[in-house]
Amino acid sequence: MRQFSLALILAAAASVAAQPAPLDIGIINARLINGVPGIAGAANVGVRNGRIEMVDAAVARGARLVIDAGGQVVAPGFIDAHSHGLETLGRPDIRDAKALLAQGVTTIVGNPDGSGPVDLAKQAADLEANGGIGVNVALLIGHGSVRSAVMGGANRAPTADELERMRALVRKGVADGAFGLSSGLFYTPGRFATTEEVIDLAKAAGGVYMSHIRDEGDYAQGVVASVDEVIRIADEAKVVGIVSHMKALGPDNWGRSKDLIAHIDAARRRGVRVWADQYPYEASSTGLGAAVLPDAGAAASIREALADPAKKAKLLADAKENIRRRGGAHSIQIASGRGAAPEMNGKRLDDIAGSHGVTPEQMAVDIVLAGGASIVSFNMSEDDIRAIMRQPWTMTSSDGALSLPGPSVPHPRNNGAFARKLGVYVRERKVLSLEEAVRSMTSLPAQVFGFKDRGELRTGAIADIVVFDPATIVDHATYERPHQLSTGVSWVIVNGVVEWRNGQPTGARAGVVLKR
Repeated sequence: MRQFSLALILAAAASVAAQPAPLDIGIINARLINGVPGIAGAANVGVRNGRIEMVDAAVARGARLVIDAGGQVVAPGFIDAHSHGLETLGRPDIRDAKALLAQGVTTIVGNPDGSGPVDLAKQAADLEANGGIGVNVALLIGHGSVRSAVMGGANRAPTADELERMRALVRKGVADGAFGLSSGLFYTPGRFATTEEVIDLAKAAGGVYMSHIRDEGDYAQGVVASVDEVIRIADEAKVVGIVSHMKALGPDNWGRSKDLIAHIDAARRRGVRVWADQYPYEASSTGLGAAVLPDAGAAASIREALADPAKKAKLLADAKENIRRRGGAHSIQIASGRGAAPEMNGKRLDDIAGSHGVTPEQMAVDIVLAGGASIVSFNMSEDDIRAIMRQPWTMTSSDGALSLPGPSVPHPRNNGAFARKLGVYVRERKVLSLEEAVRSMTSLPAQVFGFKDRGELRTGAIADIVVFDPATIVDHATYERPHQLSTGVSWVIVNGVVEWRNGQPTGARAGVVLKR
């Protein structure tokens, strides 16, 4: 009898020991939108040791932390396919990345437009030190940075030795985790590179080639030819090509989205891997000098031109034409900069010029010479925005930075891009279905960049998760008040850690630097 009782006790103990530990997090009453076509519906999601488990309600309810989604959408954490957030993410007061979490963003792709440091190992270490970061980061190696490191600002083709040194820096960046090469062929020094140079370095990088194209309007070769250049580079380098923040810039080019779409579709049909990203706004943002004086060179060159009557006349005429290309002086709003007095921030170029008694082109030159300024430039048509957004190969991005409230008046995309797409373009304007929009923010960029085990809700995937209300999610950042956080996101989980709880930050920083 005693032996029988002992056997029962041992069997019971073994049964208890065999029971799995409770989930760390259980999400019940969820409306699952998985980012994968055809996979949606009611579900319960569990999180254990940073990974997702699809479970039944009883198991989810036994978790250490139970989140009742109440019918809200539960989706993979959003991926920002083109972000300038790394320029400030390392600051102690920005590391939490609240502006991103408030929109459901859990991963950003950094060092776009050919920018960023050449030493990616140091960049990654700096980001993960000092308390960590609130979002995951994927790094690119910047063509412009590599070219500057080897050639400075030289406007010429590289020598054979210089090209090999650039290849070596690109390969080192890839060894340090870069997912590919970025370029800014509209900007210095990228604009000095031939297509052949970029093909060579894209081959060295492999992975993705993401480009701020040579011309988004009609400054030089034109937007269609510039998209064709990305297609050619992707084809010949055998990489994934991405047209950054695709647009048809300026009234002269409105309607050309149909040509861009046709060219990309044709390339994809013949097997070229080419994609695009887009932010959901009619205004872009860049430097005033790049927008108005792209060929003028540095300040010394501009001053030299102004000292010669003939050169001055041409410089001002070119500036006037470039302002017209972007929709006129009233379409250019000063954000901030050393060359712009604080009272200029948020004002239009024509109004500033009028108050100074000069022409808009002269005002622009004066600001550039005084140190420059960033601008918000209203230059896109709604029809083009919608046409590009509808494409199944268009990812969502912000092209935004991370900043704190202050005297600057930056682009509202910094705080609102993802919420705006879901609130305005899905709910209000019905340009996309909710499922299509979520795909453009989750599984699509994960597929394009090659992020393993992210962008989907499935057993074994990494637990980057957002819970949001599709009926209320909205951006509050405007062109006049751009620092307002978005609302409508209830919970955000990054690598299995809750960072946004009931619409508020928890202070946790579970983000990591992803490796290719």
